[in-house]
Amino acid sequence: MPNYDYKCEKCEHLFEVFQTMSAEKLSDCPQENCDGKVKRLLGTGGAVIFKGSGFYETDYRSDSYKAGEKKAKKAKETSSPKKEGND
Repeated sequence: MPNYDYKCEKCEHLFEVFQTMSAEKLSDCPQENCDGKVKRLLGTGGAVIFKGSGFYETDYRSDSYKAGEKKAKKAKETSSPKKEGND
């Protein structure tokens, strides 16, 4: 359930309400002694946050695949001669 921001058009009171998406918009200001109408503000929405592993294709690689890649990398490093000298 999202949070919605509202602002009173009379007293300019800003407040946030936690309500379902299908719930009716609020219309009256909750402040004491204020009978102003409220307007729901446009929000930026909830951002998706990716934390931890499991979000990249390489996170799902099998152990045998990882071992093979390690072996291939090691073989490539030993087979390519290193350049020495001044160019």
